[in-house]
Amino acid sequence: MPYITSSIIMQLLQVVIPKLEQLAKQGEVGRRKITQITRYLTTGLALIQSVAMVFYFRNFNAIPNFNVMTVILIVLTLTAGTTLIMWLGELINLHGIGNGISLIIFASIVSRIPGQFILLFRLRTTSVFVIVLFFAMIIGLIMAIIEIQQGERRIPVQYAKRIVGRKVFGGQSTYIPLKVNQAGVMPIIFAVSVLLFPATIAQFINVPWLQSIANALTPSIEGSINPFYVIVYSILIIFFAYFYGAITFNPMDTADNLRRYGGFIPGIRPGKNTADYLSHILNRITLPGAVFLAVIALLPEFLIAYGNIPFRFGGTSILIAVSVALETMRQLESQLIMRDYEGFLK
Repeated sequence: MPYITSSIIMQLLQVVIPKLEQLAKQGEVGRRKITQITRYLTTGLALIQSVAMVFYFRNFNAIPNFNVMTVILIVLTLTAGTTLIMWLGELINLHGIGNGISLIIFASIVSRIPGQFILLFRLRTTSVFVIVLFFAMIIGLIMAIIEIQQGERRIPVQYAKRIVGRKVFGGQSTYIPLKVNQAGVMPIIFAVSVLLFPATIAQFINVPWLQSIANALTPSIEGSINPFYVIVYSILIIFFAYFYGAITFNPMDTADNLRRYGGFIPGIRPGKNTADYLSHILNRITLPGAVFLAVIALLPEFLIAYGNIPFRFGGTSILIAVSVALETMRQLESQLIMRDYEGFLK
């Protein structure tokens, strides 16, 4: 979690701080400097979160012999573990397999699947029909996630011909792929962080109004799902989907690059008109992707509240697992094509 939080913070700071934005545009050298800053930030966040976890578990008498040496030992152990996982993830990145941290999270999610299924089958209150329907729903959910993750709107781009000396450059047609789910799973992570923040603060500060806010943002109330939680959670996911999409894709920069290299969208004037057209298309295709993310995030809560299925391996976990599997397959495909000129799937 400290590494993921640091990566998100660095992505947000690249929009706010011009120096970091320049580093991001400097290619491999700039990315290395940003990675180095992310490492230091990860270590600092790991120290802070470790200290917070120690005092949080102290409230439940989970740490015997609570003294300074015990606190130092636990904090150093948790921080060293975070640094070790970060190093393992960078080793995976170095060998070109894919995003190392994502693969580690993928392994953690997949390792919990057998235990969740065993727990599901042990429930005597769940009928066979409900279990079969549940499996069918998971298969359909995986297929829907693949469609959304692979779905994209292709904006056609035409490059004008240029004659330099005796050579002719340009003239070819290509496209700009705008993904339906441009933000991936990040909107869900942002929304969960915002929802958990009042509850986390309420555990350390005993203030009545803060406790009331934390109780209002709980997923369920007396065995049924909390409608206020559903509304706030959905709005936050949709908001952060647009917010993160605006950060990762800049229509003005794309329009400037097209004009600089002699490219244009047929029927659209270069410059501001192209940027406005790309923004319009991006806003239209982001909405269905954001609504889909909200449905996936809320699906486990509805299953637990109304389906009597305590299956915590919900839509968000499936979304992460499927996304990482697709990305890893693309990485292996590119590696095999580069070495053997044959794809992963012949």
